Amino acid sequence: MLETMRGFAKGRVAQVLLALLSLSFVSWGIRDFSGSFLDWAMSITGWGPKDLVHVGSTVIRADEYTRAMENARKNISAQTGQNVTLDDVRRMGIDQQVLDSLIDAAAIDTEYTKLGLTVSSSAILQDLSTNRSFQDANGKFSADLFKRALAQANISEASFVAGQQQVILRAAMAEAASGQVIVPKVLDSALVQYRQQTRDVKYFVVTANEADVAKPTDADLKAQYDKTPRAYTAPEYRSVVVMKADPADIAARVQITPEELTAYYDQHKTEYFEPERRTIIQLPFPSVDAAQKAKDRITNGEDITKIAAELNLKDADYTLNDKVQDDFLDKKIGEAAFALKEGEVSAPVQGSLATALLKAVKVAPEKQPTLDEIKDKVTQRLQLEKAKDEIQSIYNAVEDARAQQTKFEAIAEKANIPISVVSAVDAAGLDKDGKDVNLPSKPDVLKALFASDVGVENDALTVGDGYVWYEVREVIPSALRPLDAIKDQVTKDVIAERVRTAAADKAKAIVEKAKAGATLDSLATEAKADVKITAGLKRNEQNQEFDGAALSALFAAPDQGFAYSLDGDGKSAHVMQVIKDVLPPLMATPSDEAKKMQTDMKANLAADLQAGFVGALRQNAKVTLNEELWRLNTRGSQQQPQ
Repeated sequence: MLETMRGFAKGRVAQVLLALLSLSFVSWGIRDFSGSFLDWAMSITGWGPKDLVHVGSTVIRADEYTRAMENARKNISAQTGQNVTLDDVRRMGIDQQVLDSLIDAAAIDTEYTKLGLTVSSSAILQDLSTNRSFQDANGKFSADLFKRALAQANISEASFVAGQQQVILRAAMAEAASGQVIVPKVLDSALVQYRQQTRDVKYFVVTANEADVAKPTDADLKAQYDKTPRAYTAPEYRSVVVMKADPADIAARVQITPEELTAYYDQHKTEYFEPERRTIIQLPFPSVDAAQKAKDRITNGEDITKIAAELNLKDADYTLNDKVQDDFLDKKIGEAAFALKEGEVSAPVQGSLATALLKAVKVAPEKQPTLDEIKDKVTQRLQLEKAKDEIQSIYNAVEDARAQQTKFEAIAEKANIPISVVSAVDAAGLDKDGKDVNLPSKPDVLKALFASDVGVENDALTVGDGYVWYEVREVIPSALRPLDAIKDQVTKDVIAERVRTAAADKAKAIVEKAKAGATLDSLATEAKADVKITAGLKRNEQNQEFDGAALSALFAAPDQGFAYSLDGDGKSAHVMQVIKDVLPPLMATPSDEAKKMQTDMKANLAADLQAGFVGALRQNAKVTLNEELWRLNTRGSQQQPQ
């Protein structure tokens, strides 16, 4: 995941997006526009206590950077599906990217301020009225939706308007920089030809293993340890205690009398009603006549599944399992299906959406279960509902005990609620052995724990119908693990690197022999490997057998030439020979693919122009970093932005 995000952060387009599309951070509360005059004043008179960077006449405060980092963390977490921490974001190098994006945006702000550019209120109102986020079901601007959105974002209308002014002005500056990008036809055609070039390849795979490499010495381990300390640095851990009050946890101990159970069943009886359910075979036909011919065959003894096979239908395509009548989108089809006896095949049914033959494979009649038949289910439901009523009493008792400085363990024991005492957990939810730590409502609780500190009395988290209380008892700082404690891991890393090098050396030696005149087939026999052939490979179309590195190596070789590429498993490599190279002719009329490539190229060229423009503005603006405050925000020294 870290490598993926590092790659994303280094991309040219990503750089421009981070610089220019940080607009969204600003317009939704990253900057407090009510302090703009104070920012201006401080830029004239000197540094304020929270000034992180001065960019010309624009000030970036530390809290603005902090919120932008949190926004980046949330976005990455959403994209990767993992609970990414701020430390993870810093290890990806995104912290520097976020700072750079804020500086780039501030450089643009300084320039349009210098030019005296403004945005009229009518333009902002027009932009606001077309924003889908604030439109009702009829596509019209809704003042109520707008006000609710501002309330949720915790910003004023004036702040939002000021933010939109920045959005529009920055976008205008960026568009002015890129202008109307025109891609030369020769370049466009050459790019299409380049991307559509195909190659056929003959190849085999060589592997290396631990037996092929020397066992590392203590000196080797020390060298690896010293060379890559970050790989062996433990994350920050926290000693925590978490307790929860949830209806599901206390429901089983709630007492229910027979009278209560009977009354509850009578009140909710209809909710347990089981409608008729059927398993139906439904075969579609283009016409009533075609369906009738199929019905005649079935009447004469043919199996309906044979006809389904002739229609190239799989069982999942025509068998509708355990359906109620309302499950059928076509009302006529549903009525016909539920009019059949079990095992009966219908006449052709001309529905609203299709013509079909139907067979009732299985019929489960409707049923009203008695209380005795579903006693356990009803009891559990009633217990859960009563438990929900008791939760508030438990919450009040817990809060009273906390107010008296009672320890969590004593509170949990008295309230008879679950408690988790964890000696060490990192922000990813793992203990010191890398094992998963079990915590209630884990993502939310972890986030809260790592936003808190020792001695802080935290408000309970509301989770569903219950509550979760949490407490940080100790913060164990991130630290380099002793070599003796991780010797096995360092050994594995050294061996893995040596195996990878051995695989590369094997493949390289084979390629040298091939270039000297040996055939690929003879070399494969010598390596005891199977030769394979794959045709029609394109340089930008990866597959399971050929990743990006393999394709790059293959297309870097001449026609009939040889190449090798290390595989992602770290112990094997592809040895390849180009056996056919096809370069398509330049096309006079662009294809759909060519048109898409042209669009992509225009976007990339525009991004290059915008990046160059922003870079020039940044160089012209005087950028000054509060290095001490930067180190505090990043928990370590970083390179000063240029």
